[in-house]
Amino acid sequence: MLQTEPLYDPFDPAVQDDPYPVYAQLRATAPVYWCAPRRCWVLSRYDDVSAALQDPATFSSAKGIFPAQGFDLAGAFLPMMIMMDPPRHDLLRRVVAKAFTPRRIALLEEPVRQMAAEITERLVVTGGGDVVRELSGPLPAMVIADLLGVPRGDREQFKAWSTALVTTDISSREPLRSNLDAAAALYEYFRQFFDERRARPRPDLMSALVTAEVEGRRLTEDELLGFCLLLLVAGHETTTNLISNTIAVLAERPDVLERLAREPELLPGAVAEMLRFDSPVQGLSRTLTRDVRLHDVDLSAGDTLLLLFGSANRDDSVFPDGDRFDIDRTVDRQLAFGRGIHFCLGAALAQLETRTVFAELLRRTRSWQLDPDTPAVRLRSGPIRGYASLPVVL
Repeated sequence: MLQTEPLYDPFDPAVQDDPYPVYAQLRATAPVYWCAPRRCWVLSRYDDVSAALQDPATFSSAKGIFPAQGFDLAGAFLPMMIMMDPPRHDLLRRVVAKAFTPRRIALLEEPVRQMAAEITERLVVTGGGDVVRELSGPLPAMVIADLLGVPRGDREQFKAWSTALVTTDISSREPLRSNLDAAAALYEYFRQFFDERRARPRPDLMSALVTAEVEGRRLTEDELLGFCLLLLVAGHETTTNLISNTIAVLAERPDVLERLAREPELLPGAVAEMLRFDSPVQGLSRTLTRDVRLHDVDLSAGDTLLLLFGSANRDDSVFPDGDRFDIDRTVDRQLAFGRGIHFCLGAALAQLETRTVFAELLRRTRSWQLDPDTPAVRLRSGPIRGYASLPVVL
């Protein structure tokens, strides 16, 4: 069914505060919805989103992954895998995947635990604080800094650049200017490391990237810079918001908190359910390479489609009673990390960080609540769901 009323806009603050009632309405009445403000179609049902993610020949990533209203998003940034199609995507991913083997992720487990223990101890001793500033922001920034081999002392700057990259002020005359400025600063920052790592490799990800070869080919400097940018956003911002969102959801469910403290072996399943329930990446877009008919709506080659992961993950046809948070649910099909060729390379690392944070936090406290005197502030970003600040009391 085609619907054109201004029901859904990813940049509407009311939608960003709570998109899920709108998603339910889209799934029920407008599974193919025309979002006039963003000039794109919106897919909200699980089967449609999943099928599109697994058909890159029809649903291309090469022209950008979020509706930009005529702006050449792909051309504005240096090459990133997330904005490529096969065969170029496949070659680049094979190079980068060597840095994300299970062995490399396993080696991070103890360093991540030590970082999480130090940060959560400070938070508990002070009786709470802004979770984003004190916990969910610093930990992923330190992990990424250590992974790449850059100084931990730069983590505050990492966080500032990362937030600027995903925050968009659509009321501005140049809504993408802060994003582009942050990208330029990051490119300049990382460029200085490449020659040093080529000359003197270290046991870090950046050295692995500059020296890795597939079929006799190494990454170009532009590809290296594009990957570092992607890693910062996908590996840092996503984890930051997954941790923050989980803190907020559990604050409203003290019985679940108490149970997780008693049964920490439930944490992996709880993190999987959290990814489904409140996905940090709510959706990404694709561009059609051919005409398609879907739910009696004719879509044309060149059209942009926004695929709503956050809506698909609450589709009752796949996840019964999808609006209910249930850590006993078997979650084996959620789409928070995408699906198909663009499935997030850092998914295992994000889950490792999140379950480790909560294991360490629940060793020290069994309850927290949102600060009643200092309201939380949502991150204003079309694709990313999270918090700019989240004050809590322990």
